[in-house]
Amino acid sequence: MTVGVVGGRPRHLPQSELRSGMGYWVASLVSMMRFDYGRVRQWVPMMIVIQTMMGAGMALLYGFFYPHVTATRALYITTGAPTLALIPLGFVMLPGTVAEQKLEGTFDYIWSLPSPRSAQAASTFVLYTLLALPGSVFALLVAAWRYDVHLVFSPLLVPAVLLCALMAITVGYGMALAISNPMVTNVVTNALMFVVLLFSPIVYPVSQLPRWLATVHYFLPFYNMAVVIRAGLTSGVAAHVATSFVVLVAWTAAGGAATAWVVGRRR
Repeated sequence: MTVGVVGGRPRHLPQSELRSGMGYWVASLVSMMRFDYGRVRQWVPMMIVIQTMMGAGMALLYGFFYPHVTATRALYITTGAPTLALIPLGFVMLPGTVAEQKLEGTFDYIWSLPSPRSAQAASTFVLYTLLALPGSVFALLVAAWRYDVHLVFSPLLVPAVLLCALMAITVGYGMALAISNPMVTNVVTNALMFVVLLFSPIVYPVSQLPRWLATVHYFLPFYNMAVVIRAGLTSGVAAHVATSFVVLVAWTAAGGAATAWVVGRRR
């Protein structure tokens, strides 16, 4: 029994009443977000810098590959920059953080905190999704300035960016939880960055790839991230946008399912 205040009077409340219900879950989510932000607060500027360098830096680098950057190429490079900026935080930095926590032994401590584990996972999803946005915006601004591209913003941009950020965080976190060996997590994340930088049609049309490789990318998240964000920044350039949204939702659900599976099995 625990003493609580109800109607201005103290009352003994059972522990199950204190630690159940939507009110307790929301309060736990807020507390975990404060806790999680406090742990990463000193690294937030570095996260934004890395994202901006990944997006804007790669956009500038790709421009050197062409003897002449046409208007179409400049549009693809510029609108691909936000996607390049969103990928590192979700697919590399977040799994790396979880792997480091496992090696240090702090991962088990976090899971032992008196809050629902679903609220702990939701805190990671919400916090890192918000942290992923500034870097993508800065990358887009730098790339648009460099190539002097005229963008056509549409209301589709907001859900596209939020979904892409959430998908990257959800899949990255689910992967980090499902892989028990932190060293394997690091190998997988590094391999993903290799695939993204060299073989993903983010800053160029997918039609430039061999047909078999293009077909593979139709089911992977990276190409589809570029499609939905490009659809929110241009008019008539991106095709099959609805299909790309469905693919990203499916990847988000898969990441959430992996997280729920690990959370449900862990004691």
